[in-house]
Amino acid sequence: MASYSSRKEDVLKRLRRIEGQVRGLQRMVEEDTYCIDVLTQVSATTRALQSFALQMLDEHMDTCVRTAVADGSGAGDIKLKEAGDAIARLVRS
Repeated sequence: MASYSSRKEDVLKRLRRIEGQVRGLQRMVEEDTYCIDVLTQVSATTRALQSFALQMLDEHMDTCVRTAVADGSGAGDIKLKEAGDAIARLVRS
């Protein structure tokens, strides 16, 4: 089960908001909106996605990794590596 399953509706609501921001960008381009205004919206959308990614990472660390480490099976090392790889991808993006 995913760490966000208990809050799935909240997560989906947040993603729908971000989707709306992207649609707004499309609309801005269709309407030939001033470049700087489009870039401002791109920046806001990027921040929203980054914030969402950090929330997912935090939940993964707090639930998936914590549970795997606590069970003592060695799965904790795998989960920590996954989290480290995800952090590296986020930093590079």
